[in-house]
Amino acid sequence: MPTCGDVNAVARALKCRNSTSAAHIKLLSTLVIFATSVAGISFPVVLAKSFAGKPAYDRATLVIKCYAAGVILSTSLVHVLPDAFDALGDCVVATRHPWKDFPFAGLVTLIGALLALLVDLAANSSHAEVHARGGYTQLDAPHCHGGSGEGKVEMVVVVRENGDVVEERESEKVAAAEAAEEEAREKMRQRMVSQVLEIGIIFHSVIIGVTMGMSQNVCTIKPLVAALSFHQIFEGMGLGGCIAQAGFSFKTTAYMCFMFSVTTPVGIILGMIIFALTGYDDSSANALISEGLLGSLSSGILIYMALVDLISADFFHNKLMSSETKMKKGCYIALVLGSASMSILALWA
Repeated sequence: MPTCGDVNAVARALKCRNSTSAAHIKLLSTLVIFATSVAGISFPVVLAKSFAGKPAYDRATLVIKCYAAGVILSTSLVHVLPDAFDALGDCVVATRHPWKDFPFAGLVTLIGALLALLVDLAANSSHAEVHARGGYTQLDAPHCHGGSGEGKVEMVVVVRENGDVVEERESEKVAAAEAAEEEAREKMRQRMVSQVLEIGIIFHSVIIGVTMGMSQNVCTIKPLVAALSFHQIFEGMGLGGCIAQAGFSFKTTAYMCFMFSVTTPVGIILGMIIFALTGYDDSSANALISEGLLGSLSSGILIYMALVDLISADFFHNKLMSSETKMKKGCYIALVLGSASMSILALWA
């Protein structure tokens, strides 16, 4: 984007401006980006399904999820946030009130992170209330088989019809119930994380699509198509890894994959329609403000989700990770590779 007083950049942009060629390239790009999006988000989902029921399933999904965390974190810090600062720092916006008086990109990023925290807290509170109403009251109830008067018995004797006597420890039943409850809580958290992540990524994808759809600069659009294709592959792998571990039904998984895949192509078409109907300039003040605010909000959501719900949850609270040093090293390498693969794309998009 040309900066204030950059006459040469403006002249180059005018030379590359060709509405007809740009429209043809953008229509073709919708198909290419849709295909790469489907491939990116489907790969970890299919991979996780193929490992289902096998000993390596938990390890495979954890490694995929750590790679996903690196992709999401890099997307927010290397792609989304710098673009938001650039949009609100452009001379068209930065010379006006109140945009020149305060770093609004940072403020809205903070708001996005706090909103993600609020959603996290609300989801956990809702689960706690459900557990409190319908918890395992039968297991906690007193069993008066010669008990000690404390309302809880360590051992229960069960007599079968054939006369065999089987001893069952009450503590084992409680432990099994607690394990089932913990698994249900983790599954619910994974689903919530996947849904909030998709919302943040959709914000980002819509911005990319609409911005590209409104652009008439052929010199910018051509390399952007290739860069966005790889961008969607890596971002799709990141989201797909979280969806795979969340254990959604086939219908919900297919819906979430479809929504991610069509968001950027729909954004491109929407941007083309907006330009055709209004001649709306993507470098105007209103367009830059909208892009900067939505990008900042998306960045805040993605940063929180990547650091708190993905990286922190897995590296510090995952039993498999804490029990195996090799697993921890492998997951860290996957995290770094995910961050690096998405960061390199910033050279082109």
